[in-house]
Amino acid sequence: MKTAVWLSAAAAAALMPAAALGWEAQPVYPSGQMQQSPDVDNGLVVWQQYVQFGSSWDWDIFARDLLDAAAPVPIEAAWLENDQQAPAVWNRSIVWQHAYAPDDWDIYLTDVSNPDEPVWYLLNAQPGQYENNQIAPAIHGNTVVWQHEYIDPVTQEADWDIWAADVTDPAAPSVFYPASFWKNQQAPAVWRNTVVWQDDDAGRWDIGIADIWLKNDPQDRLYAYPELNQQTPAVWDNWLVFAVDYGGGDFDIHAADLSKPDQPSYALVDLPSVQINPDISGHLVVWQDNRNGNWDIYGYNLITRQEFAITDDPADQIHPAVSGTLVVWEDYRVSPSNIYYVWLEGPAAADCPEPPEGDLDGDCRISLTDFVRLAENWMLCARVPASACDL
Repeated sequence: MKTAVWLSAAAAAALMPAAALGWEAQPVYPSGQMQQSPDVDNGLVVWQQYVQFGSSWDWDIFARDLLDAAAPVPIEAAWLENDQQAPAVWNRSIVWQHAYAPDDWDIYLTDVSNPDEPVWYLLNAQPGQYENNQIAPAIHGNTVVWQHEYIDPVTQEADWDIWAADVTDPAAPSVFYPASFWKNQQAPAVWRNTVVWQDDDAGRWDIGIADIWLKNDPQDRLYAYPELNQQTPAVWDNWLVFAVDYGGGDFDIHAADLSKPDQPSYALVDLPSVQINPDISGHLVVWQDNRNGNWDIYGYNLITRQEFAITDDPADQIHPAVSGTLVVWEDYRVSPSNIYYVWLEGPAAADCPEPPEGDLDGDCRISLTDFVRLAENWMLCARVPASACDL
């Protein structure tokens, strides 16, 4: 029997950090076992956790629904012998890679619509798909993408391609091939009909893009930043974000508007330090950043074009993911690492350039909080003119 170790309420409270930068970061589900590789969508956080199985240890997939207090904590999304790793989530579907045998990873999907009884599906279930590795899955809507290892039957040389499956019916997935080219296509991401990946066909890493509405003939192209490596793309609507390698360990995060292909990408941050592993949701971009001598999580608002810090703890915070204003990451302020989260609030994460009149907290909305502040000010301030009152 496998054993997952969760901490008591008192121990969990001891892990709660003080509010940093105006936001209070908290562990998703504190544990004495290592947690890594988080993802999040619509309040559902997923991660891999190193658990005990008999006398040995392996990785399993867990989840917690931060918006549903009635859901089990945690949700056991993948609890099998051998390793289950690299989870990704959309809505209530979680995809992950499973070590079926040595050197044979496969892609699975768990439906947690009923979190008490998750249902598992093998996605690459077609003849000839079991011999090699399928890893690094991503999901959006009814499309799952992953890296597929191709081994030439004559030369035995291997490279990576991007495969996908329509999982409208996950019990009968329809597999197709957005990027099956010479050399390597890796690190796929997907948003609706747009699949992106990093591609070394030109002898450096460029960003590949495919429109998969035509599944039998995906329309692909490369987004190339001249003479530099571009890696680890993420996509949301028309926005593409990725890391650009300027050499000497100087990675910066760039953004490109895919609806304006004639316009170049621009750097969200340009510092002589390392910014990697971007993710995007709506108008918010997040990444891990070592400008302070350790890894922190930073964000960027594509509407206001303002950067902001999300964590400032002296330990490392890495591998962020974002959904709406919910950000999760792998955090080393405790040992072993746990998954932490924060809800972004206020002007930094606001989705309007100028707050409307009456929006006193700068979150682009007229809320009960604003009315309370107005009422408090009205009761406490009798100065004339009214502009002398501090709202």
